[in-house]
Amino acid sequence: MTELTAGKEGDGAATTPAVESGAAASAVAAPASAGSVKAEGGGGDDRPPLLPLASVAGNDVSTEKENRTKEKEGDEKDRRVREGDDRDRQGREIRAGLHPLQHRFVFWYTRRQPGIRSQTSYEDNIKKIAEFSTVEGFWGSYCHLSRATTLPNPTDLHLFKEGIRPLWEDGANRSGGKWIIRFKKLVSGRYWEDLVLAMIGDQLDFGDTVCGAVLSIRFGEDILSVWNRNAADNQAVMALRDSIKRHLHLPVGYMMEYKPHDASLRDNSSFRNTWLRG
Repeated sequence: MTELTAGKEGDGAATTPAVESGAAASAVAAPASAGSVKAEGGGGDDRPPLLPLASVAGNDVSTEKENRTKEKEGDEKDRRVREGDDRDRQGREIRAGLHPLQHRFVFWYTRRQPGIRSQTSYEDNIKKIAEFSTVEGFWGSYCHLSRATTLPNPTDLHLFKEGIRPLWEDGANRSGGKWIIRFKKLVSGRYWEDLVLAMIGDQLDFGDTVCGAVLSIRFGEDILSVWNRNAADNQAVMALRDSIKRHLHLPVGYMMEYKPHDASLRDNSSFRNTWLRG
């Protein structure tokens, strides 16, 4: 970034009134340095002093940094609140004889008619179908869900942490992205189940950065995607990729694709134009 600077402003037009008997009031103007703004006419200049360009640019940068700092502080505060709520919930569930999970989760379902462009927004099409926070609650929900091989095209089944909607624009997702894994239709159901169990069991590396997972049933293939919070954190992104491969027992050399959500927003596509393969 090129820094713009201006000459140093002078002291301005200073006046020293001299009030003497029989003498008119007069003002002696101090000489102004180069780059200063002189008053015109007999009176002082009522205009506010001009700010140097460098100061204006610096103020913009400072404001942006302050906004980012406040956003991080807000995220940290929200995280502490969630952790406190999770501890309270887990204590109640243990006293009730249940087996609490690290997080509370929600299953969502999206079904669109093939070949029909609906005026209904994508967000309105997403339906919450179950939520759980214990091992017992998970199996009570999961055993009633349809298997991947029986779901119609095109369908999306989402599993996200409570408080995070499966939308690119959601506050927890907007700075993140997703790892994309493509499968033949006959095997996607097994990989989806393995991914779900690893996720709710908090087995994935950098699990705190994971927002959710999606099973997308399409005509020629099925696609799994794992969403994370921060696409700019390369260490977390690559460690998550390795952890997914390990827990799903993917073949050696199996290629996965990564795409930030802001790129999806720009090209309005979930799976095309991926940025990273690995």
